[in-house]
Amino acid sequence: MPLSFSQPRADVFVPAGGDAADALARVTHLCVAAHQDDIEILAYDGICDCLDQPDKRAFGGVVVTNGAGSPRSGPYAAFTDDQMQAIRRDEQREAARIGGYAVQVQLAHASADVKKPGHAGVAADLAAIFGGCSPEVVYLHQPADKHDTHVAVFLRCLEAMRALPAEKRPKRVIGCEVWRDLDWLVDTDKVALDSGRRPELAGALLRVFDSQVTGGKRYDLAALGRRLAHATFHTSHATDKISGITWGMDLTPLVADETRDVAEFTLAHIERLRADVAERIARFR
Repeated sequence: MPLSFSQPRADVFVPAGGDAADALARVTHLCVAAHQDDIEILAYDGICDCLDQPDKRAFGGVVVTNGAGSPRSGPYAAFTDDQMQAIRRDEQREAARIGGYAVQVQLAHASADVKKPGHAGVAADLAAIFGGCSPEVVYLHQPADKHDTHVAVFLRCLEAMRALPAEKRPKRVIGCEVWRDLDWLVDTDKVALDSGRRPELAGALLRVFDSQVTGGKRYDLAALGRRLAHATFHTSHATDKISGITWGMDLTPLVADETRDVAEFTLAHIERLRADVAERIARFR
């Protein structure tokens, strides 16, 4: 059966050609993100892992929203919202081609629909994605992100994974930083994702999104600078082991146990930071 989704503008791209359902089934590293270019910011570690072992690993990208409402300036200032959506769709396809993705799906949902718990189309499409592959690792937005749509996409993905039979749920799920860094996590809560590999590719993947970069948001410089800063400031008494880090939060417990409350789980990370700060001040007061 070919892959089909609820939105007429949904787009499925297999860079190497072939059947999309087969390509999805091969995916070992899956990223489901809100917007075009989010994948390349938060899941670069997974892209590199798959390029490093192409005979054993395959990367799959899913963008849930349609890219509507993006800022337009410079050469894109006069573009309509529909034109921008088409450009962003094509940019995401090009990123998938450059990054060697097995499959790139763009579900084209309105952000407002993703924010609605129980939206039938969003739920059905994510069920098809998670049911159509058995990834070793899933990269998502993290629940402490400050972008509303990012948090909503994370929650819809969590619902879809929890609806799977226990034996079909991913064994590792990582929430990654985009609009709120995760360097505030205490070190024992941090998942360090090696994002310093293939620096030429890292820049190329982000510059593909010219509608954003030339349009006034230098994600190419910002994301790469953040990765370098994280690697340098990770430890004060050791030399850098890797040249770039994207910080992640281990979300696997939320997927494995559907009774875990998302807010309590997330706020516990903040409480551990609070305790760490209080203990360090008390120690030297």
